[in-house]
Amino acid sequence: MASAHPTIYGPAMPLARKLILHVPVSDEALLDGFVEACLNDGVSLVAVVGPGCARIEDIIDEIVVGDGSDETRFLCTSSHPDEQFEDVLNMVMTWEFERGDPVEEVRL
Repeated sequence: MASAHPTIYGPAMPLARKLILHVPVSDEALLDGFVEACLNDGVSLVAVVGPGCARIEDIIDEIVVGDGSDETRFLCTSSHPDEQFEDVLNMVMTWEFERGDPVEEVRL
């Protein structure tokens, strides 16, 4: 279950496999390091919620793909601009690939 207090992302902290990223982010420059940490930690899903979440999801996707030369870089993303948080949390909790794994909320 997601924590009542979202984690403030720090590069030394390992990430859960399923994340809910709250936007707006404090600094979009943090997205590069965040995405690399997601890839290194084996995160399978980043669900982005809040105002402007679709744009942030697109930025994350662009960072993951990079120049397209590394096909091993993969991360599922979703954006939920008009959904209730509880609905997003339920979707993430029942994410097919890691049912039962913890969900972590993140703020950048």
